[in-house]
Parts: sequence; structure tokens; C-alpha cells
Amino acid sequence: MDVNAAVAAVAAIAGVLTGVIAMLAFRFSEREQRRPTRTSLHTDPVLPPGVDTVLSVLRSSAVVLDEADGVVKASSAAYALGLVRGGKLAVEPMLQMARDTRRDGEIRQVELDLPRRGTGRGEALAVSARVAPLGSRLVLLLVEDLTEARRIEAVRRDFVANVSHELKTPVGALSLLSEAVMDASDDPEAVERFAGRMQIEATRLTNLVQELIDLSRVQNDDPLEDAEPIRVDELVAEAIDRCRHAAGTKEITMAAGGTADLHVWGNRGQLAAALGNLVENAVNYSPARTRVGIAARTVAQPGGDLIEIAVTDQGIGISEKDKERVFERFYRVDPARSRATGGTGLGLAIVKHVAASHGGEVTVWSAEGQGSTFTLRLPEARAARDRAHQMSHRDDMSSQDDMSQQDGDTHGLDGEARRASHSSPHSSDSSAYETLPSPEVLP
Repeated sequence: MDVNAAVAAVAAIAGVLTGVIAMLAFRFSEREQRRPTRTSLHTDPVLPPGVDTVLSVLRSSAVVLDEADGVVKASSAAYALGLVRGGKLAVEPMLQMARDTRRDGEIRQVELDLPRRGTGRGEALAVSARVAPLGSRLVLLLVEDLTEARRIEAVRRDFVANVSHELKTPVGALSLLSEAVMDASDDPEAVERFAGRMQIEATRLTNLVQELIDLSRVQNDDPLEDAEPIRVDELVAEAIDRCRHAAGTKEITMAAGGTADLHVWGNRGQLAAALGNLVENAVNYSPARTRVGIAARTVAQPGGDLIEIAVTDQGIGISEKDKERVFERFYRVDPARSRATGGTGLGLAIVKHVAASHGGEVTVWSAEGQGSTFTLRLPEARAARDRAHQMSHRDDMSSQDDMSQQDGDTHGLDGEARRASHSSPHSSDSSAYETLPSPEVLP
């Protein structure tokens, strides 16, 4: 009897302990589920209904603070910007704004520069912070990153200032020269001299306006809308013809070489202008009786072959600090020499935009006193055309899926059209082009 009683007591104690352990485990599980995470907006019952859904779709970084300045909710973007660290708002000016808003209920907004996380170069993030009361005890903080907008605005402002300066120079020169012509009306030699200078300034003004138009066009137009296969030999020949007179005047030899019968895919006018700008710069910045070379070759790449067109000169060269900026608009390595040669500082910017819009790039190697080599890299015509046709064919097939049941001949006609396109004169097959003689080498 005593043994049975002891067994019963032990069983009762074991049952009580099991119940206590189960209750503790349940409470611990509930607490873990309520713990906030960094990957999404946290859920908390103190938030007004619907706020969680609204905050989750906002583009701005969102942080909700309670009456003790604790973070109730924080978006992933807020953590990425470094606004929230260790469950607290880490930006003191924003924290002070939240406290002031909690005290008087006023909505506040301010723009701040925050240190960029992970860099030691002193770069700053420009943000706009807006604080508003959320209910009776909570405060909502919305932060928008303005860094890219500030950069674009600075570029636009600098561009307008540079254009104004560049236009004012030749216009002012023309005004002064016209006054000089009027004052020297009884001196034919002076009139002729001033008229010659007026012609030079008018030509410079014309070139500047034309390059501004060209730059605007290459920035806004899509060159691949009317793309076609283009022979690199033809582009090189056009560039040499464009600079033939200037090179002949300075007794500069221009020679073309490299692999023949290469093709690129793009807009002929833009590519001819880009390569022409590189060759023209090489001629203008080279001493007399030197050599300018243009060579093309194919470079194999995992994503498709590239065509490299290199323009090499024996000119003054470019310093290391200037090489990073030569493709900026209106930037000149030697402003005095650029004005003497009629340069506007827009030629290389146009080359950069044309290369980028065609899926390529332009790079420079240079050493002071040893010359420069500008390399234009563009996708090879066959690979670029095949990618364009695959994307177009994919779009066509998706639009024709719904029509296939109504017209059984649709795919057959599409196949005939594709076969016709492969046999069109614009095919990259070299037999579809006339043989182009090698570009002439100036004596």
C-alpha cells in the first residue's frame, strides 16, 4: 500500500513538472515570434490598423518610434542607410526632431548630409527627413535619399554654366572684331585681317552649336532602332577623309591597318561621328610630320565578340590626373591649345555616349610626351544582331501564341519572314558587301 502511494505521488509530481515545462516553452516561443527582424517591417499590435500595409509599399525609408524612442518598426532601407542600429535611431538630429514632434504634434522636415556607411573617403548621403505624429504615442519618420538627384542637378548646373561661357567667348570676339572693322574702314589690310578673325570665330561658334546638337541627339535617341551592320573599313575611310585636309596641312601621315572585313551593328551616322572625333583629336594634338594610326581587330569575349578600333597618335599625351576627366563635357587637357585648334571639349563626351548607347565603351592609354591611344570597343555585328533578333523573335512568339489557334499558317509565315531576313542585303555575310579598298595613306 505504501509502495502504491509513493508511485502515485511520483507520477503526480512528474505531471506537474511536464506541465510547467510545456508552459515555459510556449511562452518562449511566443516571445521569439514577437521579436523584430531586420528583413521586413515589424508587426506590433500598438500600430493603428492599416499602417503596416501602407509603410510596406512606401519608397522612402520608414521608422516608427514609441514614447521611449524605441524602434517599433523599421524598413530594410532604413537599416541599409544606417538610420537604425541596435534597435535605436542612430541619427541624433532625426531623434531630436521626433522628440519635438511627440511633444507638440507639429510635422517637421529637414535635409541632412549623413556619412556614407562602409567608406572612409568622406562621402555623404543627402537625405530629406520628415517626422509626423502617428496616433497618440507613436512618431513616424520618413527618409528619402536625395544623393542621386543632387548629383544630377549639379551636372545640369555645370553644363548650363559651361555652355554659357563657351557661347559667350566667340560671340564677344565677334562683337569686338566688328567694332574694329568699323573703326578701320579706311584701312583695307586691317579690314581683311579682322574679317579673317571673324570668320574663325564664326566657324568656332558654328562647331560648338553643332556639337551641342549632336550631344543632345546621342543622349536622347536610341541608335539601335534603325541599326544595321556596318563595315569598319568604311567607318575608318570616312574618318580619314574627314581629317585629310588638316593632316595634309601638318604633313601628318594617317595609316589604317588591322583585320579587314569587320562589321559592327549600330547607327552609321553616330558611329562615323564618334570615330571621326577620335581621329580629328589625334590630328589636332599631334606635332607636324608625325603619324596617326587606325587599327581594328576582333576580341573574343564570353558574351560575344567585340570589335576594337584603336586610334594612336604621337602627340603631347595626357597626364594621369587628366585621363580620368577627358570624357567630361567641356573638359580640356590644354585649354589654350584647344582654343587654338578650335576644340570645344565636347568631342570625347559624344564618343563616350555613342559607345555606351551601342553597348560598348571607349578607353584611353596615354603618357605625357609619348602620345595617346583611344580604343573604341563595340559589339561585333553578327553577335549583336543575333541577340537583337532573339529578343524580337521572343516578343513576336509571345504575341502570336494567342493567335495560333485561329490562323494555323502564322508560324509558317513567320518562318518565311525570318528566312527572308537572313537573306536580305543587310545580312552580316561579307558576300553581301562590295569590296572596299584600303584607306589611302597620306604622303
